[in-house]
Amino acid sequence: MIHGFANPVRFQRLTNGLYPWCFAAMVLCLGIGLPWSLLFSPADYQQGESVRIMYVHVPSAWMALFTYLVIAACSAASLIWRHAVADIVAQAASPIGACFTALALATGALWGKPMWGAWWVWDARLTSVLVLFFLYLGHIALARAFDDPQRGARAAALLAVVGVVNLPIIKFSVDWWSTLHQPASIMKLSGPSIHSAMLWPLLLMILGFMFYFLTVLILRSQAGMLARRQRVLRLRQLGL
Repeated sequence: MIHGFANPVRFQRLTNGLYPWCFAAMVLCLGIGLPWSLLFSPADYQQGESVRIMYVHVPSAWMALFTYLVIAACSAASLIWRHAVADIVAQAASPIGACFTALALATGALWGKPMWGAWWVWDARLTSVLVLFFLYLGHIALARAFDDPQRGARAAALLAVVGVVNLPIIKFSVDWWSTLHQPASIMKLSGPSIHSAMLWPLLLMILGFMFYFLTVLILRSQAGMLARRQRVLRLRQLGL
């Protein structure tokens, strides 16, 4: 199955079929989720209206982790099976993940100021997410650092695979160390600790961010494949 997706023609056909569905789901989820969460969901009894930052902060933080996991999986496939499509998808996803991470850090600072009294603290969760942002930037830079695109893709893939060790640190940092950041409130064995009036719009926003990621990833991957095809044709014309 993995080798089947590595076929550019088959991958193009698959993404062409998925794109309209992902786009429609993104518009539906965000079209309902944004007004529901920012206008109609209740304010928190302690945090007041500032709790609405959660509806952007939590989905962007989740997607920052998920996007890096996608990049690491594609990078492993590239290193093991030399799949060019995997490299293209990984490089297409990296700027999206960097934007999600930057948004998570920015909204976290906006939320932290009224809650903690500071824009930034060297908290274990915040510091590990900052490291994740630098990993994204490093992946983007390495992929473009060599004249030979294959060397750049391999260097970036190695960084992505090594950097995946940071994901469990981010996830469990609030459990392993004493931090200001609150522990998990959705994915808990005892069930979510968020009231359903806040939980449902939050889940809808998470789905909206997920479908946004898939929509933009498809567009960027198709553009990357087109650029690669043009580069191959240009080299053939030059006899290289």
